[in-house]
Amino acid sequence: MTASAVSEASEKDVPETPARRGLAVRIAPYLAVLAGVAALAWHATLYGHWIVDDAAITFSYARSFADGLGPVLQPGQPSVEGWSNSTWLVLLAVGKLFGVFDSGTLFGLPDYVLFPKLLGLLFTAGTLAACHIAAKQIFERFAWLATLVTGLTLAAIPSFVIWTVSGLENSLFGMAVAWLAVLLFVAVRKNTVLTAKVAVWSGVLVAFAALTRPEGLIYGAAYPLVVLFQLRKPLLGQSVKLVVVSVVAFAIPFGAYLAWRIAEFGRLLANPSIAKGQGLPGLSALKQPFELVGYAGVAGTILLALTIGYALVRADWRQAFVALLTPLALGIIAYGVMVPDWMGQHRFATPIWILAALAGTLAAGELLRRSRAALRAVVVLVLVAAAIPSGMGFASSTEKFQQSPTVPACLIADRFGRGFNTMADILGLQQASLLLPDLGGSSMTSRLHLVDMAGLVEADVADFVKKGDMPGLRDYVFDKVKPTFIHSWGPWAAGNGITVDARIDRDYEPVFVYPGVGLRSGDFVRKDAVSSPEKLKAVQDYAAKTMPEVERVRFGKPLNDCGPSIHPGQTVYLP
Repeated sequence: MTASAVSEASEKDVPETPARRGLAVRIAPYLAVLAGVAALAWHATLYGHWIVDDAAITFSYARSFADGLGPVLQPGQPSVEGWSNSTWLVLLAVGKLFGVFDSGTLFGLPDYVLFPKLLGLLFTAGTLAACHIAAKQIFERFAWLATLVTGLTLAAIPSFVIWTVSGLENSLFGMAVAWLAVLLFVAVRKNTVLTAKVAVWSGVLVAFAALTRPEGLIYGAAYPLVVLFQLRKPLLGQSVKLVVVSVVAFAIPFGAYLAWRIAEFGRLLANPSIAKGQGLPGLSALKQPFELVGYAGVAGTILLALTIGYALVRADWRQAFVALLTPLALGIIAYGVMVPDWMGQHRFATPIWILAALAGTLAAGELLRRSRAALRAVVVLVLVAAAIPSGMGFASSTEKFQQSPTVPACLIADRFGRGFNTMADILGLQQASLLLPDLGGSSMTSRLHLVDMAGLVEADVADFVKKGDMPGLRDYVFDKVKPTFIHSWGPWAAGNGITVDARIDRDYEPVFVYPGVGLRSGDFVRKDAVSSPEKLKAVQDYAAKTMPEVERVRFGKPLNDCGPSIHPGQTVYLP
């Protein structure tokens, strides 16, 4: 027998000590969280260096704040609250100040790609830590397993992973909602709902969520609803008092921000909220949540509902479970009433995926715990069978997104930022402006004064869009703004009619017009900005050759980055 074999035999004979068991118990939760994050990170690699263009709008504002310019999209522009994710904006600005964002490369990768993706992974870890706390209330020794299952489930959902690493605030928002739900779950479990600590933290978490995403306001109903579910007549006065405490805890930070918004911008809402025209919900509010059922899989959703129903009936922690499900229900309501999102992949569903995965895992664990040994195998088989069609649907969604991801910031940075920089250089224009509907990547790279056709970062345009006053918008563009360049395409040409207005032929020369049927779309330059026919011909030749090539490369490789760094004044970068 070799020495190594003797060693192995000796180790097998050594009984497990309390110290070993204690170490394993302490390490297991951390390993479960890390495994979930690692699985998500692996899934995220399928989307390369993609960052969605809307995220780059916040990147530009973070740059301005870090550079001491205040709430402006570009230097010299007026103050406009063109973001709706203030907590995320602060984190990006801090990253810029510390030189780990919008400063160059980080570990050999562009930091404008890596830093927000790392934040997404960090906040996913925070979310799973909250999930572990909830699981520990029920399963104790096997809480790590429930955490692992929740993490692997989330890592399998393309919608969750895509928006976690998109450059947007989804991971931070999801973590805030998860901690609120777990706070309420634990409070009911420990009978501490009617305490100042729980009331205050509930209010603070709602304020944080509302400053991260506008629909975070809906979670302000979570604590009052949980208190209502626990209401007893002798405790009525204390219940009302603590609900007021929670509201005050919410109102102090959120009210302070609202006061700053009114003082700075003179508006009650952020500019994107005005431009998007969120109104009262219609019948679509009833059907929109069912889109999530189709995405997640009908069989899996039905089994999830049945498993949750079982826990609500049989579990001795059912009251705490109701508290956990309350934010989930509120998230589903918010998803229904919001204006449908054009970005696809159910961007607004991040908190729903988190709480549904956690609730389903806890409920399934309870079912397995209460089942006889023989029945457990059947339950596991049913769970696996229901997961197969969901997995196939997720794989299909992943493949489709890889081929055609939502508007990459680098496509916009090259096509409209760097591309129009070059056009202005050819025409010899030191000062110029550009009207266009895509402001993310372009605001990071353009040296031109950008005017937002969509109104997200343009207060006057937002007012026209909200009122549906397209004639007024066209008058504003042609008679007041008089942009040097205009770009419009597809739905924007049809939506506002700028490219078919008679004044565009009166005041502008076409630089590049997309071929094909339909309303005219493309690039235009003001006639008075062109000093000679030769320069006009030069810029038209450049656009005819370069713009299709930029689009061919960027649509052909949509998951690539924009180069080592992005800054105003750059010309086209083709990977």
